Amino acid sequence: MDLKIYQIDAFTDRVFGGNPAAICPLTSWLDDDTLQAIALENNLSETAYIVPDGDGYRLRWFTPAYEVDLCGHATLATASLLLDRLEPGRASVTFETQSGTLVVRRDGDMLAMNFPSRPPQPVDAPAALDSAMGIVPTEVLASRDYFLVYDSAEQVHALEPDMTGLAALDRCVIATAPGENGFDCVSRFFAPGAGIPEDPVTGSAHCTIVPYWARQLDKKDIQAFQASKRGGALYCRDEGDRVIIAGRCAFYMEGVIHI
Repeated sequence: MDLKIYQIDAFTDRVFGGNPAAICPLTSWLDDDTLQAIALENNLSETAYIVPDGDGYRLRWFTPAYEVDLCGHATLATASLLLDRLEPGRASVTFETQSGTLVVRRDGDMLAMNFPSRPPQPVDAPAALDSAMGIVPTEVLASRDYFLVYDSAEQVHALEPDMTGLAALDRCVIATAPGENGFDCVSRFFAPGAGIPEDPVTGSAHCTIVPYWARQLDKKDIQAFQASKRGGALYCRDEGDRVIIAGRCAFYMEGVIHI
């Protein structure tokens, strides 16, 4: 069996920036073991799979370790593949996912995703969290992920977490602080338990980052930067129970999988 595969860098306007995602368009679902094996072989933060569904698509995302319920950068990359290359006449695309219906639309030279909002709430964090992070945050909240607030972008840049300690936790970890260089906030995202020690740019984390900073800064439009080595810019808007997350993509590769 031969399958088409594409790789696109999301939340960047240049190749080798942002977060690389693999996309495999399918005509029907393969068994889950095969989907997981391909994601492990790709060894990227996520591999996305789409199957046609009416005028839109069914969309699923797999890390090298397991399937996830929501992924931003691979959704953006999949929409870029469809709207910029495979179906360039379209202005938007709709995906049915484990997190409900997700719509991605053209927005100037960017693509804008409409995602569910996941505001963080107070939580009793395990003591192992502070020891694994090394630098103690000023505030610990959680939604899907632990949400650690630091005083400065410099502290976020300086983090060198114990990945073994983080992998033993029950959630992934967002570290965030007030922004720099014209951005409203900065962040990093750690998910060693999912096979991703540090994710380069995490769209789904901004379902939590955006509502938090929108309240803190008393503004709806949030320009966010994820401060990984590759780095990525996200242009977001808080819309109550939804979050708009926009960014650019750079096409890197297409090929064929032989299985």
